[in-house]
Amino acid sequence: MPSVSFEFYPPKTDDQRAQLDRTATKLKAFAPEYVSCTFGAGGSTLSYTSETVRHLNQKHGLAAAPHLSCVGGSREEIRELLKLYRAIGCRRIVALRGDLPSGMGHPGDLRYAADLIALIRAEHGDAFRIEVGAYPETHPQASDALSDLRHFKAKVDAGADAAITQYFYNADAYFHFVDAVRKLGVQIPIVPGIMPITNFSQLRLFSEQCGAEIPRWISKRMQAYGDDNASVRAFGAEVVAALCERLMAGGAPALHFYTLNLAKPSTQVLKLLGSH
Repeated sequence: MPSVSFEFYPPKTDDQRAQLDRTATKLKAFAPEYVSCTFGAGGSTLSYTSETVRHLNQKHGLAAAPHLSCVGGSREEIRELLKLYRAIGCRRIVALRGDLPSGMGHPGDLRYAADLIALIRAEHGDAFRIEVGAYPETHPQASDALSDLRHFKAKVDAGADAAITQYFYNADAYFHFVDAVRKLGVQIPIVPGIMPITNFSQLRLFSEQCGAEIPRWISKRMQAYGDDNASVRAFGAEVVAALCERLMAGGAPALHFYTLNLAKPSTQVLKLLGSH
């Protein structure tokens, strides 16, 4: 079984908190190396992120890594957050540029993830293992693929320890990306991000926003199933498990699952992997 990690988002209501507890309990059975916790643009879930990280650590015994974004935060606010995360026992941070929400004017003091990484390293040395984002199919806002690779290398040069990719369904995109950055001298582990397929219309919307391509053959099969959710889930689990197998066979160091705070989609894929 591959080494795994899971991404959660911070719950805001009692029902969402109960859902996260159920999910964390079930996924803990797969002995994740760590779990990450997102945060909303513009600091909307700032306090929720630190509360959730603390909760996952203390209640579930999971090594929780907060996402930290440049967006909307001053240097001082970021410094305070880093102190807080260190104080509550975080040893890993996912450092991202973040996306400016529409209508929000202030991008924050730091422009790029590389600036954020440099700040973390300057103030905390090696206290945190720093994970960064990677885009096998190119960042949606990049001017071209080569400039995107250069931005990625800048994050590594600033002190990143490992990378987690945006999700994708074309294994070749991942392998080509890894080959390209290795040629630039980047040696850090690049962990593929895995998005289980459950709700196709939601996935299509996500994918349009973040620039992930859904292969035509998958789209066509999903459309054929229509409202037959059981078939969509079964097909989705098989497709994603086959993708994971190919990635692991090709040398991927681990798998990072985007859970959307649900246990079943990731569990179905991991059980298929375990049975093959």
